[in-house]
Amino acid sequence: MLLFLIIWLGAQIDFVFQPLVVAFRTLVGPLLIAGVLFFLLRPPMQFLVKRKVPKSLAILLLYFVAAGALALLALSVGPMIKTQFAQLIAGLPIFVERAVAVGYELARSEAFAVWLHRLNLDVESIASTASGYAMTLVDLVTSNLTNVLGAVANAFLLAVIVPFVLYFLLKDGDKMFEGFIGLFPKTRQADARKLLSEMDRTIGFFIRGQMTVAVCVGLLLLVGFQIIGLRYAVLLAFIAMVTNVIPYLGAFLSAAPAVLVGLAQSPDMALKVLIVTVVAQQLEGNLLSPWIMGKGLNIHPLTIILLLLVVGSLFGPIGLLFAIPGYAVSKVVAVHMYRFVRQRSDDEEKPVA
Repeated sequence: MLLFLIIWLGAQIDFVFQPLVVAFRTLVGPLLIAGVLFFLLRPPMQFLVKRKVPKSLAILLLYFVAAGALALLALSVGPMIKTQFAQLIAGLPIFVERAVAVGYELARSEAFAVWLHRLNLDVESIASTASGYAMTLVDLVTSNLTNVLGAVANAFLLAVIVPFVLYFLLKDGDKMFEGFIGLFPKTRQADARKLLSEMDRTIGFFIRGQMTVAVCVGLLLLVGFQIIGLRYAVLLAFIAMVTNVIPYLGAFLSAAPAVLVGLAQSPDMALKVLIVTVVAQQLEGNLLSPWIMGKGLNIHPLTIILLLLVVGSLFGPIGLLFAIPGYAVSKVVAVHMYRFVRQRSDDEEKPVA
């Protein structure tokens, strides 16, 4: 109670917590991005170091390779994504009206009317509600273009700061690790090293595996969208690749815009998009994820879905990105703390010789 009272009193004084809040908001973005890149680039850096390449030179080589790959990707795919995004934003109101009209015509069909009658639903109310939500979405997108420009400016700022943070993480990460271990008593440093190593393995395993799966799903959807002739195929595949970073729920988030674009073209195209999406997600769930991710995290799918729903409601889209690794790390800590308490109690119960 005293601790909560101190926190509450401190929160009433702006100059106590306001600098901490500002510092956290300023540093959390670069540190998170640099942390993700750290787990992605550390394995190739360690590979080069084992080949007698100096660590600083290995980091710089990785920077040049990554910068070249990003530049090649930006020059080859960037203009296409930019053009399709501009076309989609420019024609969004007409596009939404057309999609709602096609959906309304589909809903007025006899087969669909039978199901609506059985479910006691009104076509007119559904169509008007969907149209209202769609126009609200259009207004939201158009009114937040200034926020998009601000996000672009912040992205340029991160592009300058993150490489410096990442360089020192890669170069001095081992020293930071050993320095943190040194804070523990010598009798517990072995347990602390084992715990931190397991946390490091879990986070790195999730980040590398999920990124690989997301890229593979994006490529599968790109090929499928190109085959069926879907408009904005590159942009929609890129959106799918980004959203598939979120396990399970990312598949539904990526399917929604693709189905809407297909519905605006024709009902048949929407059906084709659904088939392509389902095939890609089945390949991801039954082949890619088990092969790439395996059982390393040891988390049941139902636990992941419930966790994403709760964390998403509490913290929004950012929470979805860090829900699974956060839960995995918390699970590792809880297991090690239980073993530590159990071992300590067993040591105390041993008779003294």
